[in-house]
Amino acid sequence: MLNHMFNAKSVAIIGASETKGKIGNDLMISLLNYYKGKIIPINNHREEVLGIQAYKSIKDYGPVDLAVVVIPSPFVPAAVREVGETGTKNLVVISAGFKETDEVGAELEKQLVDICKEFDIKLVGPNCLGIMNTYNDMNASFSSDIAKKGHIAFMTQSGAIFAAILDYADKKNIGFSRIVSLGNKAGINETDCLTNFMDDDNTSVIAGYLEGIVDGPAFMEASKLASKKKPVVIIKSGTTSKGSEAISSHTGTIAGSDSAYDAAFKQCGILRATSLEEIMDYSRTLALFPLPKGKRIAIITNAGGPGIMTTDSIINHDLEIAQFTDATKAKLSEFLPDTANVNNPVDVLGDASPERFGFALDTVLQDPNVDGVIYLVTPQSVTDPEGTAKVAIDHAKSCNKPVLFSFFGGTRCEEAEVVLNEAKVPNYLYPKAAVVSMKALYDYTIIKAREYPEPPVFDVDKEAVKNIIENARKRGTNTLGLESFDILKAYGIPAVGTAISKTLKETVDAAEEIGYPLVMKIISPQISHKSDVGGIKLNLNNAEDVKDAYEDMMAKIPEKVPNAVLEGVQLQRMVSGGKEVIIGMIQDPTFGPTLMFGLGGIYVEILKDVKFAIAPVNENDVASMISGIRTHKLLEGSRGSAPADIAAIKDIILRVSQLVLDFPEISEFEINPLIVFDEGEGALAVDMRLILKE
Repeated sequence: MLNHMFNAKSVAIIGASETKGKIGNDLMISLLNYYKGKIIPINNHREEVLGIQAYKSIKDYGPVDLAVVVIPSPFVPAAVREVGETGTKNLVVISAGFKETDEVGAELEKQLVDICKEFDIKLVGPNCLGIMNTYNDMNASFSSDIAKKGHIAFMTQSGAIFAAILDYADKKNIGFSRIVSLGNKAGINETDCLTNFMDDDNTSVIAGYLEGIVDGPAFMEASKLASKKKPVVIIKSGTTSKGSEAISSHTGTIAGSDSAYDAAFKQCGILRATSLEEIMDYSRTLALFPLPKGKRIAIITNAGGPGIMTTDSIINHDLEIAQFTDATKAKLSEFLPDTANVNNPVDVLGDASPERFGFALDTVLQDPNVDGVIYLVTPQSVTDPEGTAKVAIDHAKSCNKPVLFSFFGGTRCEEAEVVLNEAKVPNYLYPKAAVVSMKALYDYTIIKAREYPEPPVFDVDKEAVKNIIENARKRGTNTLGLESFDILKAYGIPAVGTAISKTLKETVDAAEEIGYPLVMKIISPQISHKSDVGGIKLNLNNAEDVKDAYEDMMAKIPEKVPNAVLEGVQLQRMVSGGKEVIIGMIQDPTFGPTLMFGLGGIYVEILKDVKFAIAPVNENDVASMISGIRTHKLLEGSRGSAPADIAAIKDIILRVSQLVLDFPEISEFEINPLIVFDEGEGALAVDMRLILKE
């Protein structure tokens, strides 16, 4: 889709300028310095720009492979129409002054988009820094220098990040294949870039800085395809949320703006970075090093303290300290000083020469129990950092295991860092950075092998649910609770037996029919958390208990929630035993139905031990949700307790996933608690809540 744009053989600059300091001048110079294709300046006041013949309009020249616009925003729509009339199909609008400014700008952007659709033009921007393809020597941006050639493709929604990353990469000798500044994303967006980058032969790692995503489901599908071929590393800003008063379920209360992004990224194979330094560390590590076959890591160091810190970091990041074979330890003991440590971490001592470091590295790399190495050097009085770097590079490049370097110091490590940079080998200033980059390598090993099975499709009664929702609409209510347990039944979700009553007599009669002991719950669209207002009564053992509980609710709840409409009560036979979990869903504006699973009952908001996933989910996604909560050991059985029926939980989550996709008008949905019995004994929904979109 974008290859013609990136491999343009002719570029027109609409707004080309002779005046230093103007973007049109910077663009011309950027292209003149590197680009081998045809450059066409468009300037209606000059016959030439920087010695190249200029044209008053692009129509005076004809179609080009790429047009770049840098004129003031009010004149952009007319200029773009001329671009379309020439038959030019690729456009970058660097000009600002569109929807990022005001309503007038938003209208200009709408005109721009409409014209691009009319002429089938692929648009990058507006309000961006441009694009770059180092393998075509094309710097169609107002960055002063083109990036070094490399194998990282980078997309960014921020022009400032574009400039900062290039400057940082130049210092660290990091190369790129393609770079796109997305700007307002009025045309080309992150999904288009993913699709292009994954098929580019010069790209081995896809990286990006995003502030938002245009089409969440499309982005996830593209990411699943891309991440099977190449690592995808994204930093997403805007991770906090103040929440919304309109959200009334536990699920909605806990889900911040970032929960859906985090779930989506994990679900579709994206490695998430949390800082610009981290995204560059991950990207160059993945571009330069082989993937480890496992997570068993060795440490080679000349200092005990940093070795211990690195060990802690490895364990804390879910990697393992490799256990050397006896042969490896014997070989290390034979060559290293008697006081050296030949276990992991290997301490070659503070007086270690480059040769001693090299021997230790070579020996450890040959150990079949080692999947990767952290090479940790501190500048002690006799240390030769430069020599130690050179010998390590030779050994590391001759093996098929990742060796990540951390020359942990300042001035005395500068020469070593120069040696590493020249060899295009990263130096991680702090050991933790090396560890998290090693974790990124291992994580991608798992992602690359991941399968994405299709979600199961259950035989359900959609018509029954449709009727329940339509009846609620007719009654003028958007909130459904216990009175809608038939929704669960329609989708094969087991629920405890219930009876709903509106009067005291109906309630007592229903209690006698169900049998004791009972639970009584208030029914009111305005009451989300019943226990907070005395809306749940437990252990009702006879008719007198039922009468007292009913009268107490009807008298006291209106005092606590004056605006609540009390529609009646629900009686349930008390369920004993089992563990309480919660299954919920909230509609995310970017990704759609976002499912939640965690420990349930009254503790869900206190512990917040939950995991999210984007519907539709498959069996692998559901297994990750369940095993991902901190308290999953309680479900698996601990300290002699029997394991819970996890298979029943999985089945219910999959059915809820289908329900919320079948009925997108459901805004929030929650089963809390779901009582899960011992393995093989199933689960029962005890309470539910459903909120429809307005």
